[in-house]
Amino acid sequence: MAQDWNRTALLVIDMQRDFIEDEAPLLVKGGKDIVPNVIKAVEVARHRGLHIVWVVREHDPLGRDVELFRRHLYTAGRVGPTSKGSAGAELVDGLVIREGDYKLVKTRFSAFFATHLHSVLQGAGINSLVITGVQTPNCIRQTVFDAVELDYQSVTVIADATAAATPDIHLGADPGEGNPWPGPSPPHFDDFHGIIITQLCLIRKQIS
Repeated sequence: MAQDWNRTALLVIDMQRDFIEDEAPLLVKGGKDIVPNVIKAVEVARHRGLHIVWVVREHDPLGRDVELFRRHLYTAGRVGPTSKGSAGAELVDGLVIREGDYKLVKTRFSAFFATHLHSVLQGAGINSLVITGVQTPNCIRQTVFDAVELDYQSVTVIADATAAATPDIHLGADPGEGNPWPGPSPPHFDDFHGIIITQLCLIRKQIS
């Protein structure tokens, strides 16, 4: 059965200056390397008619909606990371929100936590997700787990269009991190591109 791309959404998570650029306050070291593949994934998604959701952090400048462990970064007279309206909250160069895309603001790891993402996707008839962005053990993994719990039919993470602080953490090879993924290993961009072109089934993430 061919994949129905009109019922699939590409999520681009936290590809913002304060996470990606050199010397960024919340730098994800592997983030800069994946920018070209995230750009390509967006291009392929547009070509195939996938819905595109830009998931970003935009915090209150005083940090009132930030996780407790990050509130020390938000003080009077100082612009905290990804504060709403700040340069650091902008997408990195090469990634552009276009008319018809959807921008979702989150304040925690999961794109589903305390947001209306699920209702937006349901309203658009979306039942499958493809996920890119940063960082793998936190926002990517938590979003994947929540999507599985919400019964999305397939959830695909593109291995080389997602990143973490180190390759071991990203791929779950660090014994201290454990394996972050249920089921098959995530595909690489070339695999994703092949999936799009040949309309093969996406990786299924099933709850046992």
